[in-house]
Amino acid sequence: MPFHIRRGTNVSHWLSQSKRRGEERVAFFTQEDIRHIAGVGFDHVRIPIDEEQMWKANGEPDKEAFGLLDAALDWCEQEELRAIVDLHILRTHHFMDDSPPLYSDPAEAKRFSGLWVSLSDHLQERPLDLVAYELLNEPAAPDADDWNRVAMAAFSTVRDLEPRRMIVLGSNGANKTYTFDRLAVPEDDNCILSFHFYDPVPVTHYATSWTPMKDYHGPVHYPGLAVAAEDLAGLDDQLRRYIEAENEYFDRNSMVSLLAKPLAVREKTGQRLHCGEFGCFLGTPQPLRIAWYTDLVETLREHEIAYTNWAYKDDFGLVRPEGWDEEIASILLG
Repeated sequence: MPFHIRRGTNVSHWLSQSKRRGEERVAFFTQEDIRHIAGVGFDHVRIPIDEEQMWKANGEPDKEAFGLLDAALDWCEQEELRAIVDLHILRTHHFMDDSPPLYSDPAEAKRFSGLWVSLSDHLQERPLDLVAYELLNEPAAPDADDWNRVAMAAFSTVRDLEPRRMIVLGSNGANKTYTFDRLAVPEDDNCILSFHFYDPVPVTHYATSWTPMKDYHGPVHYPGLAVAAEDLAGLDDQLRRYIEAENEYFDRNSMVSLLAKPLAVREKTGQRLHCGEFGCFLGTPQPLRIAWYTDLVETLREHEIAYTNWAYKDDFGLVRPEGWDEEIASILLG
C-alpha cells in the first residue's frame, strides 16, 4: 500500500521549538492526542524534530527523545495514521537565518546528510506506507542552487539506504511557492514536493510576538487589502514599511495565483504536491480565520493537493486555551 496522504496536522512544539524536557515533554503530547487526531478524521501527522533535541552535542542520539519519537510512530501505526518525520531545525540551520553555515561549509552539508544516516538507521524498519521523511523544514539558502546542492546530496544518501522510502522535498526560501520553479526535482517515484502557505502575512501573523505585527493594533481584513491605507497612517516607520512589504489585496483568486508554480512543476514532473504548513495565528479575529481557512482549504482540495495545517497544539493550533476549535477543524476535515 503506498504512502498516501490527504489531510493532516503538525505535531509542533514537542520535539521541536520547545524547551520542555523530562515529564513536561512526555505529558505535552500523548497517545490520547494521536487517538483524537485519527478519530476526528485526519489521515496523517507531520512530526517536526530538532537536531538539538534528538542528538547530543557530540552527535550521540538522545535516548529519551528518540524514545518519544518511537512511541508516537507506534501510536500512529496502531491508529493507521501516516507520519512525516520532519527534520525541522539544525544547529547550523534555522528557517529564519540569513546565511546558515549549512550552505557555506561543506563539512556542515556532509554532517546534515549524516543526520539522515542516523535517522534512517533508527527508522528504516518502519512500514513504507506509514512513515515518510522530510529532509529539512523551510530551507533558507542564499540562493536556490545552494539548497539544491545540499538537498540532492542528502536525498541521494537516504535513497541509497532506503530505495523505496517516501521523501518529502520542499522549496527554498521558507518553502514559498514562488521559488518552486527553481527547485531541483529528482526523477524518483517516491518523492512528494512540499510548499508552505502563510499569505497574506499581516492577516496570518496578526499580533504575533516574534514579528513587527506585535506593535500593530489596528484592524486587518480578509478578503481585501490586509491593512487599509488609513490604518497605515501614523504608524512607526519600521512597522509601516514591514506591513507595506506584505500588504496587498488578497482573496481566493490570489491563492490560486500563488499555486501556479507548484502546479506547473507537478504538471511537468508528475510528482505529488503537499502543503506542509499553513495557518492563522490565534490573535487573528476568528471570522477572518474562518474565511481564510475556508478559501485555502477549498483551493487545495480543488487542485488535489494534500495539506497539513500548522498546527495541532500551539499559538496557531486547533487545541485552543478554551478547548478544541471546532470551527477550524470542520473546515480542515470537510
